[in-house]
Amino acid sequence: MRIAIISDAGEPQVNGVVNTLRSTVRCLRAAGHEVLMLTPRDFRTFACPTYPEIRLAYQPYARITEALERFHPDCIHIATEGPMGLAARRYCVRHKLNFTTAYHTRFPEYLAARKLLPKSITYRLLRWFHGRSQAVMVPTPAMKLALEEQGFRNVVLWGRGVDTVHFRPAAEDHACIERPLFLYVGRVAVEKNIESFLKLDLPGTKWVVGDGPQYEELSQRYPKVRFLGAKGHDELPAYYNCADAFVFPSKTDTFGLVLLEAMACGIPVAAYPVEGPIDVVDNGVSGVLKNDLKQACLQALRLDKDVVRSHAERRSWESATQQFLQHLHHVHLPEPLKVAVIEPARESR
Repeated sequence: MRIAIISDAGEPQVNGVVNTLRSTVRCLRAAGHEVLMLTPRDFRTFACPTYPEIRLAYQPYARITEALERFHPDCIHIATEGPMGLAARRYCVRHKLNFTTAYHTRFPEYLAARKLLPKSITYRLLRWFHGRSQAVMVPTPAMKLALEEQGFRNVVLWGRGVDTVHFRPAAEDHACIERPLFLYVGRVAVEKNIESFLKLDLPGTKWVVGDGPQYEELSQRYPKVRFLGAKGHDELPAYYNCADAFVFPSKTDTFGLVLLEAMACGIPVAAYPVEGPIDVVDNGVSGVLKNDLKQACLQALRLDKDVVRSHAERRSWESATQQFLQHLHHVHLPEPLKVAVIEPARESR
């Protein structure tokens, strides 16, 4: 099958959307499918407002049209709601083509946290964007229910996986670390609620791996926390394996791939009992979910790392990609069957 995927998030960005699409494309190609991946990397770009390190495509419609018409896809999947996604949606609607979409990012909550737009307005825009989609793919049952309560239709589940070969337990020699070590991996931004972790009175050491708009501000405000900057996919397992617990303070993520990555390394999770963690973490087994994040951190230290690893081993990218394939729709509507109308035979006189 020929599958076109259009995304406003692409390498060299480091985030859950990019990791999800990279792993999905790898599995699709391994299964023999031909995939066209369109991202801003191949377009003229401009800096995203409030996120200057993220580049968005500038007027991508003509080039997306050319690429799709040259590729002749059987299925079109629009992964994001930015300029690339809008251009691909416009092309599909104009040519009356089926397409699917995904809901990776909780923009209404993110924009509200930054005091940029009320959630009601953003949800209205997103209902419009996804309204023509044949299937809106979301990563968890809780996220599916949340969108349906906001009036979204055709919402289906597309789970996530983890590469348990790349992310696996390994001994890291860091005798100089004051234990326990609490680790955060992700964007350093207000919507990640990272300060709820940084201000906790915890024993040992705190590390932050990631970059973002709040990096300078928070690294100066919390000098005892070690801010290590963004790390590439290949570097991350070493940092997970240094940790005693992984802290995930976000209350707005749709999933949180880093949760699975940490657990695959045998590192228990401490998080709030909110959408994302409640569908990924087995509370009391692979992590601890509590409204009191400090208690979640301390109790996570008591969990068995072998059991934590086994929980992550049940999630593979291959099974997640099968879900993705099942929800795709062919670009053209099937022609209705033409039923011959048989006239009743006239009686002979």
